[in-house]
Amino acid sequence: MTPKCESCGMPIETGRYCGYCVDEHGALQDFETRFERMVRWLMRERGGTRAAAEQATLARMATLPAWRDHPKVRAAGG
Repeated sequence: MTPKCESCGMPIETGRYCGYCVDEHGALQDFETRFERMVRWLMRERGGTRAAAEQATLARMATLPAWRDHPKVRAAGG
Protein backbone atom coordinates (compact mmCIF):
# COMPACT_ATOMS: atom_id res chain seq x y z
CA MET A 1 0.00 0.00 0.00
CA THR A 2 1.36 3.44 -0.95
CA PRO A 3 1.82 5.81 2.01
CA LYS A 4 -0.30 8.96 1.92
CA CYS A 5 0.28 12.44 3.24
CA GLU A 6 -1.42 12.78 6.63
CA SER A 7 -2.39 16.35 5.77
CA CYS A 8 -3.91 16.08 2.28
CA GLY A 9 -4.01 12.38 1.39
CA MET A 10 -1.72 12.65 -1.61
CA PRO A 11 0.49 9.59 -2.27
CA ILE A 12 4.03 10.06 -0.94
CA GLU A 13 7.21 8.03 -0.89
CA THR A 14 8.39 8.64 2.68
CA GLY A 15 7.60 10.67 5.76
CA ARG A 16 4.28 11.90 7.06
CA TYR A 17 3.62 14.88 4.77
CA CYS A 18 4.02 15.75 1.10
CA GLY A 19 6.04 18.71 -0.17
CA TYR A 20 2.87 20.79 -0.66
CA CYS A 21 1.91 20.55 3.02
CA VAL A 22 5.20 21.53 4.65
CA ASP A 23 7.05 24.80 4.98
CA GLU A 24 10.63 25.47 3.89
CA HIS A 25 11.90 23.75 7.07
CA GLY A 26 9.87 20.58 6.56
CA ALA A 27 7.32 21.38 9.27
CA LEU A 28 3.61 20.98 8.64
CA GLN A 29 2.05 24.27 7.58
CA ASP A 30 -0.48 25.81 9.94
CA PHE A 31 -4.18 24.99 9.64
CA GLU A 32 -5.20 28.30 8.06
CA THR A 33 -2.57 28.01 5.31
CA ARG A 34 -3.46 24.40 4.48
CA PHE A 35 -7.20 25.09 4.61
CA GLU A 36 -6.97 28.07 2.26
CA ARG A 37 -4.77 26.21 -0.23
CA MET A 38 -7.02 23.16 -0.18
CA VAL A 39 -10.12 25.33 -0.72
CA ARG A 40 -8.49 27.12 -3.66
CA TRP A 41 -7.37 23.82 -5.20
CA LEU A 42 -10.87 22.39 -4.90
CA MET A 43 -12.45 25.48 -6.47
CA ARG A 44 -9.96 25.36 -9.34
CA GLU A 45 -10.49 21.63 -9.93
CA ARG A 46 -14.25 21.38 -9.42
CA GLY A 47 -15.61 24.90 -9.60
CA GLY A 48 -18.61 25.82 -7.48
CA THR A 49 -18.94 28.31 -4.69
CA ARG A 50 -16.40 29.09 -2.03
CA ALA A 51 -18.86 28.03 0.67
CA ALA A 52 -19.26 24.61 -0.95
CA ALA A 53 -15.48 24.25 -1.31
CA GLU A 54 -14.96 25.19 2.34
CA GLN A 55 -17.56 22.66 3.48
CA ALA A 56 -16.05 19.91 1.30
CA THR A 57 -12.54 20.77 2.51
CA LEU A 58 -13.55 20.57 6.16
CA ALA A 59 -15.23 17.21 5.49
CA ARG A 60 -12.05 15.94 3.82
CA MET A 61 -9.83 17.29 6.59
CA ALA A 62 -11.96 15.39 9.11
CA THR A 63 -10.71 12.15 7.54
CA LEU A 64 -7.02 13.08 7.66
CA PRO A 65 -4.80 12.30 10.68
CA ALA A 66 -3.15 15.73 10.71
CA TRP A 67 -6.45 17.63 11.01
CA ARG A 68 -9.25 15.39 12.27
CA ASP A 69 -8.85 16.59 15.85
CA HIS A 70 -8.31 20.26 15.00
CA PRO A 71 -10.90 22.46 16.78
CA LYS A 72 -12.11 24.10 13.55
CA VAL A 73 -12.63 20.73 11.89
CA ARG A 74 -14.45 19.36 14.94
CA ALA A 75 -16.59 22.52 15.17
CA ALA A 76 -17.70 21.94 11.59
CA GLY A 77 -18.96 18.50 12.53
CA GLY A 78 -15.93 16.53 11.37
